[in-house]
Amino acid sequence: MRSSSKSILLAGVAAGLMLSLSPATAQTAPNTAAAAAADDTGLTDVVVTAERRSENLKRVPVSVAVVEGDDLRTFQAGGEDALALAGRVPGLYAETTTGRIFPRYYIRGLGNIDFYLGASQPVSIIQDDVVLEHVVLKSNPVYDVAKVEVLRGPQGSLFGRNTTAGIIKFDTIRPGQVWTSRFNASYGTYNTATFDAGVGGPIVQDKIAIRLSGLYQHRDDWIDNTFTGASADGTRGGRNALGGFDERDARLQVLLTPTETLSVNLSGHVRSYEGTSTVFHRGALIKGQNNIGLEPRDRVALDEGDNNPQAYKTYGGSVNAGWDFGAATLTSITAYETTSGYSRGDTDGGAAANFGGVGFGESMGRIRGLDQWTQELRLASNGDGAFKWQFGGFYFDNRDVTEFYQRGYFLSPGQAARNPNNWVRLRDVNTSWAVFGQASYRLADRLTLTAGARYTVDEKETRLVKASLTAAGADSFPATAPRTVKLTGKEPSWDVSALYEIDPTTSVYARIARGFRGPTIQGRSAVFNTPFSTADSETIMSYEAGVKTQPTSKLRINATAYTYRVSDIQLNGNDVNGNGTLFNADHANAYGMEAEMEWRPIRNITFSLGGSAIHTEIKDPRVYAQVCAFGGRPTCTVLDPTVRGGLFAQIDGNPLPNAPRWQVDAAVRYDIPLSDRGNFFVASDVNMQGYTNLVLYETREFFANDNLELGLKAGFTTADGKYEIAAFARNITNEKNLKGVIENYNAAVFNEPRIVGISLSGRFD
Repeated sequence: MRSSSKSILLAGVAAGLMLSLSPATAQTAPNTAAAAAADDTGLTDVVVTAERRSENLKRVPVSVAVVEGDDLRTFQAGGEDALALAGRVPGLYAETTTGRIFPRYYIRGLGNIDFYLGASQPVSIIQDDVVLEHVVLKSNPVYDVAKVEVLRGPQGSLFGRNTTAGIIKFDTIRPGQVWTSRFNASYGTYNTATFDAGVGGPIVQDKIAIRLSGLYQHRDDWIDNTFTGASADGTRGGRNALGGFDERDARLQVLLTPTETLSVNLSGHVRSYEGTSTVFHRGALIKGQNNIGLEPRDRVALDEGDNNPQAYKTYGGSVNAGWDFGAATLTSITAYETTSGYSRGDTDGGAAANFGGVGFGESMGRIRGLDQWTQELRLASNGDGAFKWQFGGFYFDNRDVTEFYQRGYFLSPGQAARNPNNWVRLRDVNTSWAVFGQASYRLADRLTLTAGARYTVDEKETRLVKASLTAAGADSFPATAPRTVKLTGKEPSWDVSALYEIDPTTSVYARIARGFRGPTIQGRSAVFNTPFSTADSETIMSYEAGVKTQPTSKLRINATAYTYRVSDIQLNGNDVNGNGTLFNADHANAYGMEAEMEWRPIRNITFSLGGSAIHTEIKDPRVYAQVCAFGGRPTCTVLDPTVRGGLFAQIDGNPLPNAPRWQVDAAVRYDIPLSDRGNFFVASDVNMQGYTNLVLYETREFFANDNLELGLKAGFTTADGKYEIAAFARNITNEKNLKGVIENYNAAVFNEPRIVGISLSGRFD
């Protein structure tokens, strides 16, 4: 991670160019931008799999946003991970306070700010039809991607558990019966390098095909640690001590088609990651202010956490088999994922002058072993007849051993990572099974009615294997607190929708859906010698109506309005130690809208515009949340009514955390033909974010407002769209936006810095 990546990048580019030597017998679909420049007919149709079968977007009664693979790679040219989707999809927000291994997604304002390794999230991640439930598995990088679909609203009928907010579905490029290959390479500021490539084709024509995909990302450390005092754990300051990362990933797929009716796709992948966990800037938010302008993004004074390292290794594989019986197809998806690693950090964000220059917020979490098994069986009708149906079953099994320590002011300085007495070990087991089905019927070729249902049983167990020990070697966990907690949730999910095609260009739809998220256990509190906290299951009732129209071949507009109510909503706040704690509030209400437009007025220019607006409100006058506090005194300016010395705030009527009131994203590309050999192009994209409360209570400090990021790209493409060379800039104005906080220390988390560089891409077919 410390070394320069120039030679590695050059080798990667050379490898990409060598892909051109692969056999080429047919042409694949061109990238989005090149297609727009070369195609005189206007916008192409959008095909999605939101209902587990390929259908035109206009005929799907679900709010779906689509990001093409080439567009995602543009957003990631500066080394970003899948969080780059935030702000590019209306209604989608994403952030992290635990580095690149713990993304947190929010759809229509619903998410989970819990930083516990065992936390559940109401947004499900699905990669190549495999559900990734654990928070670390959700960070599995996406590369050689064909398309991303964001399904907004509850999707529990067809896509499993914990989908009260929605789904982000990543589909990679699958093996095919012709040889194709592609690569994207970029190099920029801080030696930031990205190489994303894939190559595949038939080994035995029409019988065996493969695809090999890979991703390499690197950034040098670029944040100075200015701490010069005596550290309790050996942390040393210095130039360029934090901020870098190395990401290495590979995937091999083998497609077997022994007969015309049977196909089996075998997929295996490996991930090796090491880098810097989230950097917290202590005191960046001065009490009474929301101004972060004075805090440098590239300097911090950390006296603990060994400069915030983290590292994970992940392996996984799946078998996706389909047997076509003629009238129906039986699909089986068997998948296994395993991961292990650690994340360490100075969570108070800097040295504390009040404690002799030594901080007291070092923490570490590690997974000693995690195993996730999933199995799905689904039988679905074939063809495009008036009546369509599908039904099946799903099983999920996740088991892991996690360890934590937290060195606080109440522990001796020697109780750090190297002291085994300070470690807490937990064993988590989560099993779930479900049966589901869906049917749709098209009446008079215009009206389609759809209904789906699912019944889920979700069981969780957390057991304290080892508590931290006192200096005398005694067990420190309360004797009266249970060391094993088991919770079970049993709930139905369902949806009913109607879609009416006014004419071939326009359809309208309405949808009612009920979703469910299973109960949750917060075991990390054991590091503070306090009992586990829990939250019961939450359910959601969602109502939405929308229009999908393409009045001309050059213009497409989709818009949706919705409202929902989450009953027994699971929330996460602080306890007296600043540790996360779970609880249920009576309910939360929301209403909002999202809209997207694509417009290509002339052959050489393309516009896209998207926006969302939402109002969310927690409703429970009996619920109070622990506020920012240090030494028994609030460290921020709380605007809500408080009790118990100002340390607990009433959150009734407050917005959900990390639910932007509005978001706008826009992009434009202009191609200028230079000759019959190619085009010069210039493209830009922007995303803006309105007021976003970052915690459960309202303050003068802990919110983001008017965040803005701008991207720019200019270069040359060949006439056939196969090759591109360009200069790019991500966050070109170097905006410093607030993305998260550590409340007790008024610490800030910032967005990515400006990255300027060059990129090269190619495809060979």
